Amino acid sequence: MSNEQETPASQTDVEVETQAQTEQEAAINEETTETVTDTEIGEHEYTLDELKQELVEAKQKIHENWDKAVRIQAEMENLKRRTQKDLEDAHKFALTGFAKELLPVLDSLALGLQAATGDNDEVKKFREGSELTIKLFEAALAKYNVVTIDPVGEPFNAEHHQAMVMQVVEGAVPNTVVTVFQKGYLLNGRLLRPAMVVVAKAAD
Repeated sequence: MSNEQETPASQTDVEVETQAQTEQEAAINEETTETVTDTEIGEHEYTLDELKQELVEAKQKIHENWDKAVRIQAEMENLKRRTQKDLEDAHKFALTGFAKELLPVLDSLALGLQAATGDNDEVKKFREGSELTIKLFEAALAKYNVVTIDPVGEPFNAEHHQAMVMQVVEGAVPNTVVTVFQKGYLLNGRLLRPAMVVVAKAAD
């Protein structure tokens, strides 16, 4: 009889305790939810001035990034142009060393022609052969844009001519080339060797 009376009482205490725990957990959850909600709302609340400031900063960053992109593009274009020019120069002036090696050979032919004096048939044939060889030589060089500088009668040009002597020459215009000791040459407009010349000067 006593056991039957205690059991309902024990069950009632358990139910009360369980209900109390449930209510306590619900209160804690509600408080946590309110706290999180308040925090999240606080993080995303901006004043109008703050929004304006962020807009200004964003525009500034966009402007800075645009400037960087423009500078990088300009640098790439400059690099492309420089590379292209270097390739063109390498192609145009690849024969520089080879052409310079040939010039002394051409000079020797010219000196041999100047030394061949006399009126006999053998000398005439030698001169004709030498002149033809020199013309063929210069024509072959011209095919590769090696141009001869032979400025007799032309105004003195310090970029292409080297004055060996300046002297008074009757009938010659001052500062013009009257004699060429050694011809000069250009390769695609670039000086390979200046012409060695005598330049006329005015009489004292």
